[in-house]
Amino acid sequence: MKKEIRKFYTIVEETHIEGFKEIDKPVGIAAALAVIKNPYAGTYVEDLNPLIDEYSAYLGEELPRRAMQALGISGEEVEGFGKGALVGLDGEIEHGSGLIHTMKFGNPFRSMCNNAETLLPAAEKRASAGASLDLAIKHKMDPKTRSHHMTFEVTVPDAPRADEIMVAAVVTSSGRAHPRIGSLHKELE
Repeated sequence: MKKEIRKFYTIVEETHIEGFKEIDKPVGIAAALAVIKNPYAGTYVEDLNPLIDEYSAYLGEELPRRAMQALGISGEEVEGFGKGALVGLDGEIEHGSGLIHTMKFGNPFRSMCNNAETLLPAAEKRASAGASLDLAIKHKMDPKTRSHHMTFEVTVPDAPRADEIMVAAVVTSSGRAHPRIGSLHKELE
């Protein structure tokens, strides 16, 4: 199997005012997406390992690198992260899940984020070109830090085609603006 990447797409958001109040430090979020050919579209295949072996480790490093670069931050400065896959209509959700729910994808991603410790939250679904995907985000070191629980909506106008998969990585430079609900740690005391 040979990599077939039709395009990379990057989305950056920088929020300065939230809730009608200025933010001390702008909230930066960036998602990097790759639109790849799905070799299993339109057919059932038992062994997904060739797809995983070809793409997972590469995308697990390339996508967070592009997202961090777009925000102008290092892995040390990343505070929150997440991942996702949007599978075209002739594919199975399992094809996208196979790509992102492996250590081959997650370990390079966590490593690039200064050896993050938490599991990457994920979103995956099947849809037609132009559909949106809401990427779940959590703190890279502590999943109970509620200030970093958020989502980021991504879409690529012409992807995924029926025989493609859109794979995404998202990073943040902080948590939500003006967090006020506290940590889950406090409720567990």
